[in-house]
Amino acid sequence: MVHILPQLPYKYDALKPFLDTQTMQLHHGKHHQTYVDKLNEALKKYPLIADKKVEELLENNLAIVPEEIKTAIKNHGGGHVNHTIFWESLSPSKQDPSETFKALLEKEFLSFEKFKEMFSNAAITQFGSGWAWLVYNKKTKMLEVFNMPNQNSPISEGKLPLLTLDVWEHAYYLKYQNRRAEYVQAFWNNVNWQKVEERYNSAHKVH
Repeated sequence: MVHILPQLPYKYDALKPFLDTQTMQLHHGKHHQTYVDKLNEALKKYPLIADKKVEELLENNLAIVPEEIKTAIKNHGGGHVNHTIFWESLSPSKQDPSETFKALLEKEFLSFEKFKEMFSNAAITQFGSGWAWLVYNKKTKMLEVFNMPNQNSPISEGKLPLLTLDVWEHAYYLKYQNRRAEYVQAFWNNVNWQKVEERYNSAHKVH
């Protein structure tokens, strides 16, 4: 399997004013493409795992990945899957969560606003580069919010991603410069809640 850059479900200018066209072009077409290219390069010498989905490579702390390329797969495989989830987490038009999913968030986090506050705080307080995550924990069967550095993926820890926000500087710096909190606040106008709920239903059904 040759890993490929996923096509966006919207145009580069579709997320304005949240994200500008140039940021999207560079972020998707250059940064994400580089992760894909380097992931494929790392797998060239290992045909036995080259056909695996990137999620399979990352599972169980990269248990099936040879030691020689663990770091490369963690960084570039993680970068590939994290960005793919990020693009799918975004919508050109404002959405609201369904009443069912909103009730779930209220149950898990006391209120919908409390959930947004926790997620936003995870994004804002991530030191340096990284991601904010809403995940489904397969063991506890509960939702969790936390941040992770670099291109680390919750998949490696047995958790299923539902929603993510990229807080690497290249994700927002052209438009927001050092104003990460402003970027995080604007994010809530472009969350693809339908996709988030689809991911939850799929995870909950299987696990």
